[in-house]
Amino acid sequence: MKKTALATVAVLAAIGGPAVAFADDAPAASPLTFNIGAVTDYRYRGISQSKMKPALQGGADYANGPFYAGTWLSTISWVKDSMKIYNNAGAGTTGFYDVGVLAYVYVGEKFHEIGMSNPDTGEFYGALTYGVFTGKVSISATPLFGVPKSKGSQYYDLSANFDLGSGFTLTPHVGYQNVTGSFSKANNVSYTDYSVTLGKDFGKGLSASLQLVATDADKVWYATSGGKFTGRTGVVAGVKYSF
Repeated sequence: MKKTALATVAVLAAIGGPAVAFADDAPAASPLTFNIGAVTDYRYRGISQSKMKPALQGGADYANGPFYAGTWLSTISWVKDSMKIYNNAGAGTTGFYDVGVLAYVYVGEKFHEIGMSNPDTGEFYGALTYGVFTGKVSISATPLFGVPKSKGSQYYDLSANFDLGSGFTLTPHVGYQNVTGSFSKANNVSYTDYSVTLGKDFGKGLSASLQLVATDADKVWYATSGGKFTGRTGVVAGVKYSF
């Protein structure tokens, strides 16, 4: 059976931090659901957006038949940290498909002050699932997270979801972030990320995960203001409660 889901724009807002990030999880089947959680490090496509520190997260989803809309929020620090770097340097079988739109909104950003594009980003995506495998392509409709002339950047995502029984799942993943434009090509901004996630559903809305993640990103462009590589290999633990 094929199923189509069209996601409306998901507008994100900050929680006690300068900015937020996005959600990649499809909403639950019930009309309105909520979730809250925490992770030891928030990784977006393999790159830490919380300076390798814990992050608080939460969201709300509404579903009506094949259509759904949702919001998801997380504390992060990469936008503020990017400004700090600039200021310190003084320069710059059963299958289904899913299509939709995502918006990443960063509250209080001031990238225009350093000659960068607004980090707010819009993306169109399409995903196809067959059996345990899912392939997904996301294309930016705006410059990607402030990178100059990067409109049309693509993210290619391939993953699998294996049911191990007793509420356990294993999810291997590989993705490639292709950042378009002359700036990206000259500075090696594109990269590949890898991860494998062990999940456990405890029932009654409570779940936990343990993820091993790594990237081949260039340390020059993916680092905190303190020089820590945000794409380094690491282990991320998380817990979530849905209600």
